Amino acid sequence: MSTASTMKRPKTQDERDLLLYDSRLQRPIRMKTPELERDGRIRHAIFSGQFTVPFLEELAGIADMIRLMSKSRAGQDFLINLLPHKRAMLYFTQPSTRTFLSFMAACQVLGMSCNEVRDPSTSSETKGETRFDSIRMFSSYFDVVIMRSPIARLAESCAYLMNDLDSSGSRSVPIVNAGSGADEHPTQALLDIYTLQRSFQFANPKDSPSSNKLDELRERKGYDGLTKGLAHKTIGFCGDIGRGRTVRSLAMLLALYEDVRLVFVGPDHPTLAMREDMRERLVDRNVRFYEMDSFEDSLDGRPVIEQLDALYMTRIQKEHNNAADTDSLATIDFSKYCLTPELVSRMKEYAPILHPFPRDQHFGEIPPEIDNDPRAMYFRQARNGMWIRAALLAHVFDVDRLISRHFLTEYVERHHYNE
Repeated sequence: MSTASTMKRPKTQDERDLLLYDSRLQRPIRMKTPELERDGRIRHAIFSGQFTVPFLEELAGIADMIRLMSKSRAGQDFLINLLPHKRAMLYFTQPSTRTFLSFMAACQVLGMSCNEVRDPSTSSETKGETRFDSIRMFSSYFDVVIMRSPIARLAESCAYLMNDLDSSGSRSVPIVNAGSGADEHPTQALLDIYTLQRSFQFANPKDSPSSNKLDELRERKGYDGLTKGLAHKTIGFCGDIGRGRTVRSLAMLLALYEDVRLVFVGPDHPTLAMREDMRERLVDRNVRFYEMDSFEDSLDGRPVIEQLDALYMTRIQKEHNNAADTDSLATIDFSKYCLTPELVSRMKEYAPILHPFPRDQHFGEIPPEIDNDPRAMYFRQARNGMWIRAALLAHVFDVDRLISRHFLTEYVERHHYNE
């Protein structure tokens, strides 16, 4: 057990439960990742540090195959017969709409049946059952536990619980983190990366994946150095940087790509600004990043809004405000962290606008009049979550190669027209 943990007496049952795994939780990420794998494949999807660029590209390819196969009845029939013998427990004790429905849809695409616990007051936890006992009971009935919790580090601890059970010869199932406290939201980061991957292929979504607009964009002034893929891009984040676990997870994935620059636009406030641990991780990875107060701040001699290749907007998470912050937050001009049609008109013609949702109609970080702009990707981004989560589950259950083999057999044939 770490010295820090022994010095601080746990106050709640949740904290006391997590102490069981404290020594493993405190290890460097590189030491943890092998324990979350099996036979070189991800078994427990817990944090973004498990993912590599080759894996992200591979997963995107499987998601593309699933997407295209789902357009036909024959493809749907193939997919739904991949995992009809598997059952998923969606253990969501933190409010969620998109993540919950996205995972349920992803399971259904692959033929899995689903059950749910969304309100702990309807479970035996009201009788004193620990969350670890709940997870172990779920593992008796289901083949994967997809969990979302307000408790930081809980998903990771449950993965270690499953590993301990496996070592003792007891039943053990994969754990998928659908959001764990203020830690990370790795599958949100996957769908965000997937959306950016598709955006930077410059393909017309109404045409085949092989058609693209890159040559056309290169001919336009200022875009001549544009390339496919996420490398050499400048990605902006705006809003609640400090408390945004989606920001943290996506930034860590983007840090894997060559020559990526990250720009964080938000209030210089201890609650909302980037946390020191994230700053240290970016420095350790030699990532160029900038913390700015406004879209009008200068980057390479021009306003940052005009320099971004993509923009990730977030709402200010008011539900996490504490009494101590109330007065200081009241003095901030939050309008600087909201998009306007005028700002969007100054963005690069191809730069996608993302948002993890929900957006706050009262805060207005993205007003509805921007929704019809072709760069507004946030509704498409939400739909992408279903495909990339289906691809992740296919990987966890080792049927992704069946998908690839079937796709290359049934969908590889093309017309070869004579010119």
